[in-house]
Amino acid sequence: MSGKTLDRVVVVTGASAGVGRAVARAFGQQGAKVGLIARTEEALRDAAGEIERAGGQAMVLPLDVADPGAVNAAADQVVARFGRIDVWVNDAMVSVFSPVKEMKPEEYRRVTEVDYLGYVHGTQAALRHMLRRDRGHIIQIGSALVYRSIPLQSAYCASKAAIRGFTDSLRCELYHDHSRVKLSMVQLPAVNTPQFDVVRSRLPNRPQPVPPIFQPEVVARAVLYVADHPVRELWLGLSAVRAILGQMLIPGLLDRYLGRTGYTSQQTSEREPPGRADDVDRALRGDRGSHGDFDTRSQGRSAELWLRMHRRWIAGAAAAAAAGVLGYRALTA
Repeated sequence: MSGKTLDRVVVVTGASAGVGRAVARAFGQQGAKVGLIARTEEALRDAAGEIERAGGQAMVLPLDVADPGAVNAAADQVVARFGRIDVWVNDAMVSVFSPVKEMKPEEYRRVTEVDYLGYVHGTQAALRHMLRRDRGHIIQIGSALVYRSIPLQSAYCASKAAIRGFTDSLRCELYHDHSRVKLSMVQLPAVNTPQFDVVRSRLPNRPQPVPPIFQPEVVARAVLYVADHPVRELWLGLSAVRAILGQMLIPGLLDRYLGRTGYTSQQTSEREPPGRADDVDRALRGDRGSHGDFDTRSQGRSAELWLRMHRRWIAGAAAAAAAGVLGYRALTA
């Protein structure tokens, strides 16, 4: 993580666990003031403690992002306490692992309300304050599934694709208005988060992220980088890059490939216990932290992200090496 301290006011949705928890903690380690939005107050208070021990300040805002009034009120509370919002990170999500033929209409509705409309509500709440100052940065946590859907997660994939469509439309409008508000999207690979313990699942075995799997701190580093270096999109991890480019080049082949492999790759060999509780309709008690159950199989670094973060240094070193070679040749000619 960056060691610098910044006077930055940040709001993170989905901040109680997984990627959102890691992102909020990373901003806290920079000394930021962080508004924490999620449904589980107990976990949010633990997250706030992590931030405050790291030198930041935290504000606990327990709510459901499907409720636009609650999201707007939370944004107002952050501004009332901290004076502004510099960065808003949308990350809240729920999911159902199930074939389409077994999905229920209310499940599609609920996932859409949280995973898509939750981002819309957060974005509009942030814009209401950022546009007044003509300053701020909204970061949407996306996924390779924004571009390349996979089986058994139709509601989640559809919501992620909708976020990209919404974000692209808004970006055009900001350009039209000559606004200085920034808008970025970070497309993730598979990440080791607790979501696989709380998703609703109709699979026979326990759900898992499709390998290769990355730790949530890798995502947090990417979000910090984007906050400091606004980009249109950042594709995180070679696996995400391959999935996105594959969808552009060979979508039909990927349809068939995922039809053959997509069921087994999303399940472990362990049977799913019957009647396991999920967090789709209501929050579950307890604090699950940022990591899931796949630490031994997860990567703590991304070579692709490192190259992006150090590309100027790499370019400078390459230029210096080239100049040295040319100088040597000139001296020995």
